Amino acid sequence: MNNPRNFNWLDRLKRLARHKLHIPMTRSTHSPAHIARGVAVGVVWASTPIFGLQMISVFLTWVVARKLFGWDFSLVNGLAWTWATNAFTIIPSFYIFWLTGQVMLGRFDDLTGYSSFKSIVDNWNVQGSDLFETSTNRFIALFDTVGLPLTIGCIPWAIICSWVAYKLSYQFVATYRKRRTERMVRSRT
Repeated sequence: MNNPRNFNWLDRLKRLARHKLHIPMTRSTHSPAHIARGVAVGVVWASTPIFGLQMISVFLTWVVARKLFGWDFSLVNGLAWTWATNAFTIIPSFYIFWLTGQVMLGRFDDLTGYSSFKSIVDNWNVQGSDLFETSTNRFIALFDTVGLPLTIGCIPWAIICSWVAYKLSYQFVATYRKRRTERMVRSRT
């Protein structure tokens, strides 16, 4: 008999996505719009170059939105969907943001390839005496080399991706609930 813990990496990734992204959306008792707003907020912050601060940003957005504007969204889903950019996808995401920013700034002559961008990113690995100093040094190195195009380039991606995330998650939750209700009605008859 196979040990259930001996999954390959793809099975583990699917399982993780199901537990962290799918289940919070399907088990929530809130409206589909409430859940979809959370997903959209999470995707907005996932589409920014502040890797490592995205979950904190979602939480602060949730606090400010509730206290100042009376606007609410699913915090759990917002936090979960910041994982759309992670240690494996952050460098390609940064490259896409940077390339978009270069185009938006009209810098068509400075559109280096991915390998050139990756070498720039590899030079960000500056250390400090503690975590705060290391993070500060990396942020300064990041902004000095590619900060403006990266920051500007993430804006259209954040808008487009969050809008798509809202629409798809709303449709997913609404369809899921409709089918679940239909199954329950059929099982009673």
